[in-house]
Amino acid sequence: MGVSVILCGVLLSLFGGLAPGLEITSTGPASIEKASGQSAKMDCQFSLASEDTGPLDVEWSRISSDSRSEDQVVIFYSGDRAYDDYYLPMKGRVHFNSADPKNGDASIILSGLQASDSGTYQCKVKKAPGIKSRKMLLMVMTKPSKPRCYAEGPSQEGKDIVLRCVSSEGTSPMQYSWQKTGGGSLLLPASSVMDPVAGTVTVRNASASASGTYRCSVSNRVGSEECVLQLNVTPPPNTAGIIAGSIIAVLLILIIIAIILFCCCRARHRKKYEKEICNEIREDVPPPKSRVSTARSFTVGSQRSSLGSMSPSNLHEYALKPQYDKIPMSEEDDRPPSHAPLPPPTAVKMGGPNLSRMGAIPVMIPAQNRDGSIV
Repeated sequence: MGVSVILCGVLLSLFGGLAPGLEITSTGPASIEKASGQSAKMDCQFSLASEDTGPLDVEWSRISSDSRSEDQVVIFYSGDRAYDDYYLPMKGRVHFNSADPKNGDASIILSGLQASDSGTYQCKVKKAPGIKSRKMLLMVMTKPSKPRCYAEGPSQEGKDIVLRCVSSEGTSPMQYSWQKTGGGSLLLPASSVMDPVAGTVTVRNASASASGTYRCSVSNRVGSEECVLQLNVTPPPNTAGIIAGSIIAVLLILIIIAIILFCCCRARHRKKYEKEICNEIREDVPPPKSRVSTARSFTVGSQRSSLGSMSPSNLHEYALKPQYDKIPMSEEDDRPPSHAPLPPPTAVKMGGPNLSRMGAIPVMIPAQNRDGSIV
């Protein structure tokens, strides 16, 4: 039993001496955390032995997170030549750290890091008959963007004021912290409550001593940024004065509106009244008399006066003057009474017996005055 154990140990030692001497000698961390835009160096140091006589091949690949997908070769060295434009997403951003990797340095440098560069990378060194590999985890993080500081709620005494700090970009987890840098005491108010995850400071029942300058800092594992806020806590406003002023202002507005409406209504009524006056026909003013009516009335009045002054003895003379019973209708008769034509100079006198023989009937005509009224 003891002899067999000794023989096994001797055989293992012999095979160990015959094993290839290629080894990965890098002892650095197996994971790297970098901010976007920075550069990362992924170490892959190796050593060779005299037994490793084959050609040297170095290959860096990105291991797929999906087992059904193939790993993606990023850069490799073969036949004394480096191929650094093999992977298009990293073309121009990845290269070997050493100009000649045969010296034992297969490390690479990846510049202009992007969030999409995060993943697991593998360095594989081949020199027949030896083959060795090493894996590294690269985490590309985004540092916080410059935050925005502001206060929520009315900045008045006796009110609750919330100070907020918000960074729109950055890889979690991110931590927020607040400090008072000016304005009396440099300590946060005793009634304040800070939330380092949400980035808020709540100042309860704020007083004038809470006024001052505040600074907020946000940070993660790859960077930090900060902003400054000036807080002014003011006394509460005079509520009674504001209400009284508002009421007075409303009343003044209503009075002005009422005056405007009154003036408009009055102007409209006046315009309507003037329009009615212009269209109204006054009944107490008689229309002007025409010249024909004047001449006619004058002739009739004159005839009546003449008849009133006649006696039965000269009535037969009047009967022989038929032209006086007619109303002048010609243009000459339209003239004023003063220009009326005179009766013919001669007339045939006829006595009463003659009128009777002619069939005339005697008529008694009452006496009349000059204006035609019966006496």
